[in-house]
Parts: sequence; C-alpha cells; structure tokens
Amino acid sequence: MLDKLGGISLSPDALNWLLTPKNFKQTLMSQIASAKTSIYIAALYLEDDEAGREVLQALLTAKANNPSLDVKVLVDYHRARRGLIGQKGDSGNYILYRKAIAAAQYPIDILGVPVKSREFMGVLHLKGFIIDDTVIYSGASINNIYMQQADKYRFDRYHLIKSAELAQSMRAMIQDYIISDPAVTALTQPVETEVVSDKNDIRNFKNRLSQAHYEYVSTRIGNRVTPLVGLGKKDNTLNQVIIDLVESASKRLFICTPYFNPPAALSKVINKKLKEGVKVDIVVGDKTANDFYIPPEKDFSTIGALPYMYEQSLRKFAKRQQWAIESGLLSIHLWKHEHNSYHLKGISCDDRKHLITGSNLNPRAWALDLENGLLLHDESGSWKQQFIDEQIHILQYTERLFHYSQLDALRTYPQPVQKIMNRIRRLKADFLLKRIL
Repeated sequence: MLDKLGGISLSPDALNWLLTPKNFKQTLMSQIASAKTSIYIAALYLEDDEAGREVLQALLTAKANNPSLDVKVLVDYHRARRGLIGQKGDSGNYILYRKAIAAAQYPIDILGVPVKSREFMGVLHLKGFIIDDTVIYSGASINNIYMQQADKYRFDRYHLIKSAELAQSMRAMIQDYIISDPAVTALTQPVETEVVSDKNDIRNFKNRLSQAHYEYVSTRIGNRVTPLVGLGKKDNTLNQVIIDLVESASKRLFICTPYFNPPAALSKVINKKLKEGVKVDIVVGDKTANDFYIPPEKDFSTIGALPYMYEQSLRKFAKRQQWAIESGLLSIHLWKHEHNSYHLKGISCDDRKHLITGSNLNPRAWALDLENGLLLHDESGSWKQQFIDEQIHILQYTERLFHYSQLDALRTYPQPVQKIMNRIRRLKADFLLKRIL
C-alpha cells in the first residue's frame, strides 16, 4: 500500500540533515532573516526565555524590514496561557507575545490553537517551520534547551526540505483548517479588549480538525514526500501509515521514541515483525534523559514519577521480548548524554522509507493530540547513506540492552517514586494513565 501512496516529487538534493540543535537554530535564524514572502511556524510553544525572545525578535525584525511579509506563529493555546509546571501566579508565554506586539510598529500574528477544551485532553503537536519554499521539520519547540542556548540541549531530529509545493501544501492546510477557524484566537490582544473564543467553538474544533488533510499534485513514482496529519483514533491517516510502514518491513526497522509507551496496535505489529525475523532497533531515552526527570538530590514532585513509569513500560516490553534480544533481532538502545535530554521520533523501514514526525508514538499522540509527519520515499536510494549516517549520529550516546534486568526494578526507585507507583497500582489507574501519557 505504501508503494502506491502518492506524494510530492523531490530531487535528491532537496533534502538536508541538520543533525544538531545548534545547526537547527542557526539555519532557522538564517531562513527567517532572508524570508521574502512568508513565515509560518507551528510548534507546541515559543518560550519566554533567551532563545524564544531571540526568535521572536528575529520575526519582528524580518517583518519590519519587509512589511508585506506574511508571518504566522501557531502555538498551543492552553500551553501559552499557563506558566511552567509548578509556577504560581499569572504567567505564561502569551504575556511576552502581548508586550512584544504592543511595542512593534509592524505586528505579526501569534495564534493560540485550542485542540481540546483542556490541555490534558489534547494539544497542538503540529510541527513545521515553513519559510518561503523551504520546510524545516523537527519535533523541537522554541526555547533555550531545544536550541542549546547554553551548555544544555534536548536532542531532536532536524531536516531541511527545499520544495515549493510541500511548503505551499503545509501553509494551505494551516490556513484552511486552523487559522480560519473561529476557535483560534490571537494571543497578542491587549488585556483590556481581549476576546476569547466561544466555548462551544472550542469543544467542536476537534471535529473540524479531524477532517484536516494536505492537498498537492500527487505522484506515485520516484523520490517523493507524503505530508500526513492526524487527530483522534478514527480515520487517522498518520496512525494508519505508521502501522502500514512497520507492517511493510521485510528486513529492518529503526524506531525512535522519547517515551516508551507504544499503542497496542503498534506493539502488536512490532511483535509480529520480530517473529517474522525482521531486525528491529529501538532508540529510547534513558529515564535520566527524560525532560521530567528530577535528580534524587532535588525536591521531588509528582510529575517526576513519569520517567520511572516509562522505564517500567520498557522493562516489561524487554522482558517479554528477551528471546528477540538474545537472538539479535531486537536491539534496544538507551540514549544518555551528560545532563541533556532526548526527544527523537521517527521510523525508518528497510532503509527505503523514512517517517520524520513530531508524534511520540504513544497513546496520547495516537488519540488526543493534533500530529503530523512527512513520509519520505527513497525510491532511488539517493538518501540511504545520509539516513544511515544520521542513525550513527543518534546512536553515538547510547547503551545497548542485552538483558531486561539492566533496567531498574521498581524496588530500587527512590521512596517517593515507589509510593506513587504503588498507589497507582492499588487504584488500578495504570490503564487510564497510559492513555494520556
């Protein structure tokens, strides 16, 4: 089925690998500065920190230098209107946006997208930095750690694609299904005259978003890219392509996910491929490379139990598949590099088809968040070595598991973590939590 899936034709030199957060930031800033017609950015958030303010200022400068420039920044509405976890009082990134736009001679549009009526029910996880005829695709949002503003970074994937048709297709979807919707509001409105969306519009927005799709002139031959978008469990094109991609593997799968908690359908097809003799590499972050990890010497809060929950999910999977680990079919790689964190997502199949995506490949992404991705079909083999080189780069700071017992057992965790996880078990809340994590 995937061979018959249409896409946008790409020349071999249209795809470039940026590999590091510093290259990502440098390329993004360069593209913003040279933009001629439009800049569309979709990310979970643009943070009120040094990197976020630098990107925002670059956007305002580009607009001031070229007033006709069409600049749209889309972030999650709920995420923008709250502070960081644990932060008290009136806070949120929208305060930065409001002040910056009030002082600008040539304002830009910063829009809040409420995918669901509450943040825990689903967020804007759409990705893409679309500048003129270029798309920078990454799972990264905009803040210090994603852009390695100082010495700490959050590792992601970063690809640059030069394609006027892809850029136009991604812009058009944003215009048709998001910007024009009454549920979407500007996050830059003055506090005295602020108008927020009607609650019914927000509640019904997910139904309208579930119809979103990319339009383009399709080809089924040669190297091409298929843009995909999905929301919800029913008729989710992105989810179905992920299953089909894994199902189609005959030799090798390379899977990256930051939080190991795969949906049941994905686990089932991975297990099937292992039994068929397909070699599977899974690269996942060590619990200490999770962005919610709290070192034992620091004050603990409930959110700090998440990395341990993900580790237990991985441990159970590895225990069930110990036979595949021992036979060499399954290789689980734990990423850990100093005090940095891991945020990679994506799947490569037989070194021929490659999905780059913001989806965490977990139940939340599968059912609650608005996600997208780009499926790259390498019919000519032009990109094979570059993807292999990217995989080598990803594996640079990983340790391979040879036995599930290399992952810590629950009894070894700090007492506050054990207390929370035992309480979850007693309440039998595991099933619910796995659906929203």
